[in-house]
Amino acid sequence: MNDHNEVEYLMISGIQHFAFCRRQWGLIHIDKKWADNYHTTLGEQIHERVHDPFLNEKRKDLIIVRGMKVVSHELGITGECDVVEFHQEKEGVPIFGHSGLYSVYPIEYKKGKPKANDEDILQLAAQAVCLEEMFCCSVQDGAIYYASTKRREEIEISAELKQKVKEYFAEMHGYFQKQHIPQVKKSKKCQQCSLKELCIPVDTGRSVLEYIRLAVKEE
Repeated sequence: MNDHNEVEYLMISGIQHFAFCRRQWGLIHIDKKWADNYHTTLGEQIHERVHDPFLNEKRKDLIIVRGMKVVSHELGITGECDVVEFHQEKEGVPIFGHSGLYSVYPIEYKKGKPKANDEDILQLAAQAVCLEEMFCCSVQDGAIYYASTKRREEIEISAELKQKVKEYFAEMHGYFQKQHIPQVKKSKKCQQCSLKELCIPVDTGRSVLEYIRLAVKEE
């Protein structure tokens, strides 16, 4: 059952922000704030090259689709897969316009190197959940290509990982519907954040509105 209005569908890419910092996600996806730094600019350049729709191709038993629009009406999320590979095999699913059956294999492109946490993996898993709903299939594997290492990291997309995706997006929808931006949880990650100058880097225990009212009063 879909309880989400399509106007309120969340971006798949937001789960990476949310896993990194709930407040960062709120500032970007609720407050519509964004600030570029070297890392975000490099990441955008990589994705622009990957998402070229004219680079779709077919190689024998392999179909490669770039910049593929995906959606999950169950979770109320939408976005794009950098690359989806369809491998022809007997246990696969039909693909419109092509003969045979295919397995579905998403690939996410990232600028850096593998992270110690699961931010990138969660984004890939969210894409897998969408693809499962769209193609009525099971997506159990995918890959993340890191530009720094120039290699794919094969990822097992487990049931536990998909459940975590569902729980995260349920929490995100709760914040989004209330238009509530989570408060600061200061950590070492703040120094890596492109929004550190737009955020309130010190946890004052006050809400954003209280902080602004106090600042205006002091002026």
